[in-house]
Amino acid sequence: MKIAVAQFQPKDGDKTYNLSIIKKLTEKAKYEGADVISFHEMSITAYTFTKDLSLDQLTDLAEEVPNGNSTQELIAISRKYGLPILAGLVEKTEGKLFNCYICVNGDGLVAKHRKIHPFISTHMSAGETYCVFELLGWKCGILICYDNNVIENVRATTLLGAEVIFAPHVTGCTPSAMPHRGYVEDRYWQNREKDPVSLRMEFDGPKGRQWLMRWLPARAYDNGVYYAFTNPIGYDGEHLKNGNSMIIDPYGEVLAEIKSFDDAITVARVIKKKIKLSGGWRYRNARRPEIYKDIIGSDHKSETCPIWMKGKASN
Repeated sequence: MKIAVAQFQPKDGDKTYNLSIIKKLTEKAKYEGADVISFHEMSITAYTFTKDLSLDQLTDLAEEVPNGNSTQELIAISRKYGLPILAGLVEKTEGKLFNCYICVNGDGLVAKHRKIHPFISTHMSAGETYCVFELLGWKCGILICYDNNVIENVRATTLLGAEVIFAPHVTGCTPSAMPHRGYVEDRYWQNREKDPVSLRMEFDGPKGRQWLMRWLPARAYDNGVYYAFTNPIGYDGEHLKNGNSMIIDPYGEVLAEIKSFDDAITVARVIKKKIKLSGGWRYRNARRPEIYKDIIGSDHKSETCPIWMKGKASN
């Protein structure tokens, strides 16, 4: 299977514009021979700006899935190019709102995952289930952004059979307790054409890519699974994001990565043979859950809110 991962700079709440970019990049993926394309978290709506929306405003932004206009438009794009598409939006159902990520093809909705660890808005409810589904002869899973930072979620998804995990994010370049983390100054972005090296150093340094590489390849390696990581480039809300959308194999090696500052895709071929040759596959088979199942499953109060959101929102 040839996977395309995308990155683009979304417009806050402008679903028409964001879907137009999704359409353009899907066409590009088709031209480059991809079998499926994946976009970032809440790519249809944009993400960061929703932290400041009231319940009524967020409800107005949200749509039903699959009957809402955005899902139907995504299905139409998929049908036109003969390519399954994964993208994110805000779902509303039965009085609740969810950070939702969907997979569609030309026939309709294939899969839906609701973010298990939402924090951007107190008005969003947490998802309660894992998502594993069949796609083009592969077992695929979805974990949205923070879901991937909780290692038990990745293990559970792979134990349910996932061979590829789609990991849509809006992440990087925000404050943290870790040294040298933080926001990227606007001047680097505004001067990106004259001085691309300085911006690339910011994005690839500890604020962005170096932080990703501390943990993202480990999720793939430890579980013997492919990772399709997506992230916006440029501004999402008032935050600059570093992109670096990439595909990682079960050895933890980067197969393809986007280095452009523009809306772009990259494509890589994944093969099943690597999975059973990987260390993560062996480690899964070596597990002894009788020793630790009661420890891992013991009562625990979940705390999700990151440092940069403290005092603004929490679930």
